[in-house]
Amino acid sequence: MNLGERLTAIAERVHKGSVVADIGTDHAYLPVYLLQQGLISHAIAGEINEGPFAAAGQIINRLKLKENIDLRFGSGFAVLKPGEADTVTIAGMGGTTIIDILTAHPLVTAELKRMILQPMIGASLVRQWLVQNGWNITDETLVEEDGKLYEIIVAEQGESSLVEPILYEIGPILWENKPPLLTKHILQLIRQKQYVLSEMNASQKARQSDKFREYQEKLAQLEEKACQLAAN
Repeated sequence: MNLGERLTAIAERVHKGSVVADIGTDHAYLPVYLLQQGLISHAIAGEINEGPFAAAGQIINRLKLKENIDLRFGSGFAVLKPGEADTVTIAGMGGTTIIDILTAHPLVTAELKRMILQPMIGASLVRQWLVQNGWNITDETLVEEDGKLYEIIVAEQGESSLVEPILYEIGPILWENKPPLLTKHILQLIRQKQYVLSEMNASQKARQSDKFREYQEKLAQLEEKACQLAAN
């Protein structure tokens, strides 16, 4: 099975021999790929939407992987029991949704060793939650697919070192490793902040809010990081 750049980057970060739970599995492409590559021998695939769930079942049956992929219908970690999986992958959801999943079933989350997360938006919120809840961000990467930039965050159980606040936005490991797409990533963050500020600027009440000042500060810090990156 040929995965796109985004799912391939997630697959590359799964440790061989892991028991993976793919939450929001869609058509189960990721667990199927991991099995076909010999990286894992068993996976749990959770899906809440009936259409993709049915499609995943058809794919799993056609490829004769029913013994290896346990397809379960349900929301988030509701499909898991504590200790059933050591690694979880959650891709293609918003940051607040990912946090909701991680907090809804704390006993399941507590038994995980590794999480590979790909938030569509709100990556900074995910990073903050991880650091504040006993998870150490060990790896990050940027992937470009069909003209869109995706952030992938890997976290493992353990104490995290202090993170400079603006690096929740950029990604502490991304800033440390400085991958080729980092400049594009920071410039995209700058444009997002500029857009929000321009929208808020139309309202006097919004201009006087704490949120407006917070966005101004973040914009200035992002611009400073962009200058530092350009100088290297």
